[in-house]
Amino acid sequence: MGIAVTGLGVVSALGFGTEANLHGLGQERMPIAPAAQLAGSHLSFPVAEVPASNRQLSERAALRFHPNVPRTALLGLIACQEAIRDAGVAPASERVGLVLGTTTGGMDITERHFTLDGRVDERRGYWLRYHGCGDVTAWIANQLGIGYYDTLSTACSSGANAIMLGAILLEQHRLDTVVCGGMDALCRFTLNGFNSLGLISSEPCKPFDANRCGLTLGEGAGFIVIRRSDEVQGNTYSQLCGWGNANDAYHQTGTSPEGRGARMAMEAALRKAGVEPNKIGYINAHGTATPTNDASEVAAMLAVFGGEVPPFSSTKGLTGHTLGAAGGIEAVFTVKALQQGYRYRNTGFSVPMPEVDLRPITQQACGCKYSYAMSNSFGFGGNCTSLIFSMEG
Repeated sequence: MGIAVTGLGVVSALGFGTEANLHGLGQERMPIAPAAQLAGSHLSFPVAEVPASNRQLSERAALRFHPNVPRTALLGLIACQEAIRDAGVAPASERVGLVLGTTTGGMDITERHFTLDGRVDERRGYWLRYHGCGDVTAWIANQLGIGYYDTLSTACSSGANAIMLGAILLEQHRLDTVVCGGMDALCRFTLNGFNSLGLISSEPCKPFDANRCGLTLGEGAGFIVIRRSDEVQGNTYSQLCGWGNANDAYHQTGTSPEGRGARMAMEAALRKAGVEPNKIGYINAHGTATPTNDASEVAAMLAVFGGEVPPFSSTKGLTGHTLGAAGGIEAVFTVKALQQGYRYRNTGFSVPMPEVDLRPITQQACGCKYSYAMSNSFGFGGNCTSLIFSMEG
């Protein structure tokens, strides 16, 4: 049974909507700059921020502005609305579900519970209403009129795992249509937390570059609509034909040097898709630009593909690392690359990693002919997920 992708929706620092994001990728418009919407201790670090206030996001979502609605929820709703319109879905059907991945939930609102000097303002406790990851999912589902909803929070693989779970729900005939993906907003917790780990770059990130020195945090949301292929009438973007999840159980904030979890996830996705590694024509890599992640990911790709690693690139040089949203955003990018015969350039790369003779894509490429593309998302705690999309089936 095939799984068809029938709708796409995305919001990132590159803009609102799929076409705006693709244009930004093609033009390599650099949206990374100091934060304008976020107040915190480390505003000198560049981030990939969506260029809109919460009030403006509410207007774009056709909502009355309410200061207690989390930014994460607004970003997710806008991307879901686009994907649903694109797919022509009637959300109120009892056979439609929402599966969502996020790491921050409503934390951007919860942070206002604390004053800037660290004291707790007890008068603000009602803002905890939307703190939980599941709380923002419930809010979005209510806005869309969707009855079934589920939430995953597996760090940076959250969005990809939401897509994988959506496909499983279709295979099991528990739902007929699933809106699935991920969302996250910038907040002080993640910015200060990654900084405490020494993982934030003081300049735009350089995935897979020898001189990479850390990630650039971003925010956004990415969702796809999927259905069983034999029940779809009309055009589809692609097929979701493979998925795999694995955990190398190596470290809470790092992957094993040999990329064991990433390798197992890619191999599982290939088995599910029923294709040989040499059929993959493009990989949208996780590529966070931290020293350990990129080295581990390259080791995993070499283990899976040997000396024939497919053309690969990380798009985080333009979107930043959007955490739980990354798997959803990059699934949209991968589907469009496959559909349009495109391969994105790895922004920020200039010097090859000395330990391996492997380079990402250095020039934008169009008119490419390939039938299978892979999107990889690898999270803290070793949670690794790989998705494979196809133009066949």
